[in-house]
Amino acid sequence: MRKLVLAAALGAALAGCGKSEAPPQNAADASFEAKLQEQLLDAKPGSVIDIPVGHYTLKRGLSLRTDGVTLKGAGMDKTVLSFKGQVVGPEGLLVNASDFTIENLALEDTKGDALKINQGRNITIRGVRVEWTGGPKTTNGAYGLYPVKTQNVLIENSVVIGASDAGIYVGQSDNIVVRNNRAEHNVAGIEIENSTRADVYGNTATQNTGGILVFNMPNLSKAGHSTRVFKNKVFDNNLGNFAAKGAAVASVPAGSGVVVNSNDKVEIFDNDIADHKTTNIIISSYFSTNYYNTRGVAADYNPYPKGIFVYGNRLKGGGDSPDGVDFKMLKTAVYGLTGHFPDVLWDGYFDAKDIVGGLPPPADRICIHDVSGVLNADGPHGYKNPSTDTKPYDCTLPKLPPVVLDPEPKAQG
Repeated sequence: MRKLVLAAALGAALAGCGKSEAPPQNAADASFEAKLQEQLLDAKPGSVIDIPVGHYTLKRGLSLRTDGVTLKGAGMDKTVLSFKGQVVGPEGLLVNASDFTIENLALEDTKGDALKINQGRNITIRGVRVEWTGGPKTTNGAYGLYPVKTQNVLIENSVVIGASDAGIYVGQSDNIVVRNNRAEHNVAGIEIENSTRADVYGNTATQNTGGILVFNMPNLSKAGHSTRVFKNKVFDNNLGNFAAKGAAVASVPAGSGVVVNSNDKVEIFDNDIADHKTTNIIISSYFSTNYYNTRGVAADYNPYPKGIFVYGNRLKGGGDSPDGVDFKMLKTAVYGLTGHFPDVLWDGYFDAKDIVGGLPPPADRICIHDVSGVLNADGPHGYKNPSTDTKPYDCTLPKLPPVVLDPEPKAQG
């Protein structure tokens, strides 16, 4: 395996007296940038590109199109690629390749998405920090870690801060594991969208607008289903929504813990979810999003959440100051000025053609256990007849199988 070490251009800055020091922000950075892009362009399957300790300023986005490449640094706080002042390229790093691994480095202040991986198999993102260092802003890049149309994806031990859409986003993909990451100060901390067979566990999502989202939007390449969200810590996601106007996540209320929108076969269990001012869990349809538009939507799109199973979570607090005029009025009408929403809020939209005897088919039901209550907000009728009856959710669903990555990525060394 060929190993490409990017030390030549900056050798004097990095090797003097055995010290690991950040290089000066001058012509050395331009030389580093050219060298790194050259290494990415010249890489062969099996290449390992090592980036030494340092804080490097890049003005242009990077790209990789070769399968089987590993890009690695010395640590997410030791090897920093800063795109502050980026003038060329919409992404920090764009990858169109399979069998790709990136680990132990940081991408900061990219003009657009930080790391976009488009159409590849066997993707591993490990120990990567993405951050917009100026704090939450609509002008920040939309996505931090962003695999789309990929298969066999692992994202672990990473940190994303400040994305104006989703910190960790996996879209239109299959066979996904997102584990042991931290997402904060994003609009959506972690989002699985229009993807199949995803396990999201061991993560911490805090101080986002919404903690963990499982969405299914229209007119994309595939529909989403079969996601497990478990053993996560989701708390205090009350950040004001700073998404760009028209983005799907612009409709996420500040103070949302776990949000399922129009997705099927979602299992939410064994999580610690707490202190969300709107509510800890939201189950909703496409009709409740600001993105909603019936024109041009594919006829086979399913806008309703079906087969949602919530059980065995530890939930507390929240629901006392929901975001948005409609929710504020609904809360006051049902629970009074000093009351609060229960742990689960459902918008109340359902597929009427599937209803038999007052209930949907067993596999399509919303089953909810171990919560303080459920509010059917009656969205279809403008929130005029909300219901607190929990009997419709007294059911169980078959548990989803674990996601198995094949091949299982090698452990971090």
